[in-house]
Amino acid sequence: MSQMTTESAVTNELAQDRSLTALDRCDSCGAQAYVRVTMSSGELLFCAHHAARFKEKLSEKALAWHDESSRLLEGQRA
Repeated sequence: MSQMTTESAVTNELAQDRSLTALDRCDSCGAQAYVRVTMSSGELLFCAHHAARFKEKLSEKALAWHDESSRLLEGQRA
């Protein structure tokens, strides 16, 4: 049993280090995910809209909040 816990911890640590891609989809609507929320029970992926909508409630319980939503502004800067 402890071996599975260790593997799970390693998997979560690796996931924290990887950037989100176009293949990562929002758990609420299916749009491209820009935010990964790590909870004790697993990960949640959200688009920028749903991350903002749920941030107040989830941030209290989240172990980590990985936000790449600033990528939405790339190319818009003058």
